[in-house]
Amino acid sequence: MRIRIASIFLLILLAACTIPGRSTPTPATTEPTVSLSTTSPTPESTTVSPLTILVIPADMPSDQSSLYQSTVYDLAQQAGMRFQVRNVLTASDVSTEPGLKVVIALPPDPGLTGLAAAAPQVQFLGVSIPGLTAAANLSLIGSSGKPVAQQAFLAGYIAAMLSPDYRVGILTQEDNPSALAAEAAFINGVHFYCGLCNPAFAPFYGYPLHIEIPANTPEGQYPAYANGLARYEVAFVYPDIAAPDLLDYLYQKDIKIISESLPLEDLRPDWIVSIQPEVISAIQKIFPDLAAGRGGQDLSTPLLLTDINPDLLSEGKQRLVEEVLSDLQAGFIDPGANP
Repeated sequence: MRIRIASIFLLILLAACTIPGRSTPTPATTEPTVSLSTTSPTPESTTVSPLTILVIPADMPSDQSSLYQSTVYDLAQQAGMRFQVRNVLTASDVSTEPGLKVVIALPPDPGLTGLAAAAPQVQFLGVSIPGLTAAANLSLIGSSGKPVAQQAFLAGYIAAMLSPDYRVGILTQEDNPSALAAEAAFINGVHFYCGLCNPAFAPFYGYPLHIEIPANTPEGQYPAYANGLARYEVAFVYPDIAAPDLLDYLYQKDIKIISESLPLEDLRPDWIVSIQPEVISAIQKIFPDLAAGRGGQDLSTPLLLTDINPDLLSEGKQRLVEEVLSDLQAGFIDPGANP
């Protein structure tokens, strides 16, 4: 019975499929929709990386030029900037140079005041250029010149420390205002270390001794003026008159020497230390602020101890000297004021 019912059902189904006017439905196909843009594609914009320019004179000694270039190049690279070196820079350059962010210039002045006014979006730094005033986008290092007073004060402190009977002296240039400031600061540095500094043994001279060399004196005659230091133990030689002949004369007299830089290796046994103005560290310190758009700083030139003779200036004494140097540069010690 079940087989018959199934057969009947199958016949009905087949009949339905063959009814005239009927067709088997075909699945609909959907055409893909293409949207056409009415505008042409926009090319990706090219971003110009920031730029640092170093302005140095063409006649700068090659070793100094290489030092400044490598220093500023490294700083620019670390900040993700491009780097250029130029000998001349104009207001047109700073106004149109793509991505210009920092300009560092060494003497002579390329006209930083005008350049800063022409490009307020750029941070400028003048290094050892006198006569400038800091502005919102103009920072300065050593605009007031070398820190001769700090240099001489520290030399006086070291000289008194290393002279058993405080027999110390200073050689400067006559009629030179900076040399007069150095003289006063040297004497203050001596007294800062030893107070009255009275010698215990004859001859009882007034220490420290100050000798001035006339400005028109030929360098070859400098040693004649140093005869007065023959009985002394330590001398500070003002940098402007630190001629090799004079330094060699002091060395021959077995006088220990402090000055700005060691000119001859032969002098090293009696050379205590060089007290050098050093702007590289100041540039490294200020550069992150310039890269971040922060300007208006006016920094003094830092001093650096080099050519240290450990046989004369021991490690412990060197630490004392560095503490005094730190206080000088922080403004805690006034080199021109009597202690």
